[in-house]
Amino acid sequence: MQYTKLGNSELSVSRVCMGCMGFGDAGSGQHSWTLDEEHSREIIRCGLEHGINFYDTAIAYQGGTSEQYLGRALRDYAKREETVVATKFLPRTQEEIESGITGQQHIERMIDLSLANLGMDYVDLYIYHMWDYQTPLYDIMEGLNRVVRAGKARYIGISNCYAWQLAKANALAEKEGFAQFVSVQGHYNLIFREEEREMVKLCAQDNIAMTPYSALAGGRLAKRPGETSRRLTEDSYAKSKYDATAEQDRAVILRVEELAEKHGVSMTEVSLAWLLTKVTSPVVGATKLHHVEGAVKAVALELGDEELAYLEEPYVPHALVGVMAENN
Repeated sequence: MQYTKLGNSELSVSRVCMGCMGFGDAGSGQHSWTLDEEHSREIIRCGLEHGINFYDTAIAYQGGTSEQYLGRALRDYAKREETVVATKFLPRTQEEIESGITGQQHIERMIDLSLANLGMDYVDLYIYHMWDYQTPLYDIMEGLNRVVRAGKARYIGISNCYAWQLAKANALAEKEGFAQFVSVQGHYNLIFREEEREMVKLCAQDNIAMTPYSALAGGRLAKRPGETSRRLTEDSYAKSKYDATAEQDRAVILRVEELAEKHGVSMTEVSLAWLLTKVTSPVVGATKLHHVEGAVKAVALELGDEELAYLEEPYVPHALVGVMAENN
């Protein structure tokens, strides 16, 4: 495994971050394909054994049970100071807004609940899961700053935002002396490269780490066209993001398959090796041991400049999808 600094922080993170959305009680969340605690622990332990020290979860994943599974596994298998734990919080609910709960109060409630779920005194990275259009930005940034000053989070990150929002938030934080976002978790992979329009450039200029989710496009970049899996058929959210562009994406996927055969490696390794030339540490979900092994092997795979260009050449610009499309 290789390690690098997470943006402007002092955190040393593995080049692969284990995404924990696939862990948790399926009855508590929206995903039927999630792993129970026994199998989640097996995957987490495998990640640790392969040198992955960076783990990403969220209070929204399976009613908080993803946080609980992760916290218990890390407590049993690792030293707290040797792991980097990230979790995320959602915007205020309409009920909270109507009852007068402020942005600062909401963030305090959320971090305390996440820490209780994790069984930890602090998280290394606390992530603003998606932009709250009904709460003043000042309240969000002050609330997050309070979390950092209280020692409940070492650093803060943001997810699902536009480049202008990230720039505006960090400018406000700099002006007020608040903690600034050191990382952004957006939607970025070989068949969805819209982050390259503005976000990539902003992050390069300001040394903000990119830790994208959907690194393998819900498994589409790991399987030959026509191959299927339970995740591909049952993940309705991923289907809503990728099914409409399946034909144009096929050209890219075929090139991933071609280079995988050329190098004698998996498609996962090729897809992630490309992404690793662009970002700090992609968030890679794993529900099987070979998912972990493929992600780890990708770190060592070096693609030539001509191969990288060959993978990129067929890409056709995409419309925004998922959370970003809803807020556009």
